[in-house]
Amino acid sequence: MSLAPPGRVPERAPDSRPASGPGSGDPAGPAAAAAPRKTPGRGDPGASTDPGSHAAHGRPATPARRRLLTRGSFPYLLIMPAVLGFAVFKAYPIAASFWISLTTGSGDEQRFAGLANYERLLTDPLFWTALKNTGLILVVQVPLMLGLALLVALGLNSTKVWLRPLWRLGVFVPSLTGLVAAGVMFSVILNRDAGLLNWVLSLFGIDPVNWLGSPFWARVAVVLVITWHYTGYNAVMYLAGLQGIPKELYEAAMVDGAGPVRRFFAITLPQLRPILLLTVVLSTIGTLQLFDEPYVLTGGGPDNSTLTVTMYLYDNGFTYFDFGYASALAYALALIVSVLGIIQVRLMGERR
Repeated sequence: MSLAPPGRVPERAPDSRPASGPGSGDPAGPAAAAAPRKTPGRGDPGASTDPGSHAAHGRPATPARRRLLTRGSFPYLLIMPAVLGFAVFKAYPIAASFWISLTTGSGDEQRFAGLANYERLLTDPLFWTALKNTGLILVVQVPLMLGLALLVALGLNSTKVWLRPLWRLGVFVPSLTGLVAAGVMFSVILNRDAGLLNWVLSLFGIDPVNWLGSPFWARVAVVLVITWHYTGYNAVMYLAGLQGIPKELYEAAMVDGAGPVRRFFAITLPQLRPILLLTVVLSTIGTLQLFDEPYVLTGGGPDNSTLTVTMYLYDNGFTYFDFGYASALAYALALIVSVLGIIQVRLMGERR
């Protein structure tokens, strides 16, 4: 610090900063000195492309992210969770089950056996018994159930029925009942000594029927329970189809003099063909996979008369822990279901 007498301006110290004027040696000159400083940003070739720097400054997504979220890829992103769920919980178990079907042994002692399980299946009499029981229930129960469902739907669709919403609810309620609960309820109703059904029959002088102890009546009991449980479900599907048939078709047929029977076979059934095909295929698949009702009602007895393929599969897998043979049974059942489904679609499908 320099001390100067009062009234005198202190001498300026020599400036050590580089001069920016002409002759100072700065090639940019005063224009460069006066130009504003640029900041990195969009469109600046010198801007940083580090994603971390964008996230830190809250800037838009990187170019790679923008390419992923395009209009064409957005639908695939929406279905991706379902595809992943199918791959993890469906496709992988299916592939693993096929590999297990090629092994033999129990528990951790599995070894590769090739097609031995499938050869065993062809010569297993109990498998053929289970398949015969399932086929008998399928042939009897599915036509009976779908015929009743169509009659119920025609009744519910009639304008002459009062309180139709209440009737529709009552018809559909059995399908809401749990399968195990339905089996337990009917095991009480069909009891030989104290069952409700035998009591009703006794009012008409009919001797008690051994519903669950006789091979024949045990199959009848299984058919009765399945029909009670699923008739309302199919009736609601038929009812939706009936309400979609144009009224003009019936009016034109009546003008031509067609009666109710003629209108049913010429208009109603052809118009219901897609729904009939759907219910037939679904009912066939459900019957071939029948398990809960016979398992609760009879346990497969008496004398294996109600043993189904899925019950036999369950016994091999979770009673005897023979997972290889159980997987072979599962693949055999899948093959049967696929073949029947293709045949039904070919027979009942639309002819173009």
